[in-house]
Amino acid sequence: MLKYKIVLAGSKDVGKSSLIARFCDNVFYERTMATIGVAFKKKKVDVGGKIDIELNIWDFGGEEKYRTLFPSYCNGASAALILYDTTDKKSLEDVENWVNIFDANALENAIKVLIGTKIDLKDKREISKVEAKKTSEKFNCFGEPIETSSKTGENVEQAFLNVCREILSRLLQTCKNCGKAFSKKLKICNYCGQTIEINAINQ
Repeated sequence: MLKYKIVLAGSKDVGKSSLIARFCDNVFYERTMATIGVAFKKKKVDVGGKIDIELNIWDFGGEEKYRTLFPSYCNGASAALILYDTTDKKSLEDVENWVNIFDANALENAIKVLIGTKIDLKDKREISKVEAKKTSEKFNCFGEPIETSSKTGENVEQAFLNVCREILSRLLQTCKNCGKAFSKKLKICNYCGQTIEINAINQ
């Protein structure tokens, strides 16, 4: 099974732990303990019935004192979900800091996706979709920002699936001989050993 490392980053209390809990365990807790340093979860994902992958998901405490840990964990990451709280304008302003750290330490072709949280709190919204989109474009994030609610589950799975599909699109190719997906870095299929014409995996 193919395994990929994903990191979650964002200001304190943006809802990183809640997003992971909803995605991995389909649960939501009204009150959660602040992440102390780093937390880790695994999740197997079926991407469109074509391929199964395992995500190794790393969650980082948003407090300033834990940010020194973030660069080392970005090493080898295929993607980052950069979170902002739709009810807290300062959390969107903080995105730049997390993006800069990730860009400086992650893989060259790593993916960044901007994720909005807490959209169930409609009456407390401070950040518009237009503002979030401008931030996403400014920092060359993949696609448009995805707004989620860990409480209701809205768009949570979709956020992770979008990242998985893009990882496969960027990193894998399909062997026409045996139909297996393997790394774009290889010129010979490591399943059947054939040196053949290869097309990018279709998503």
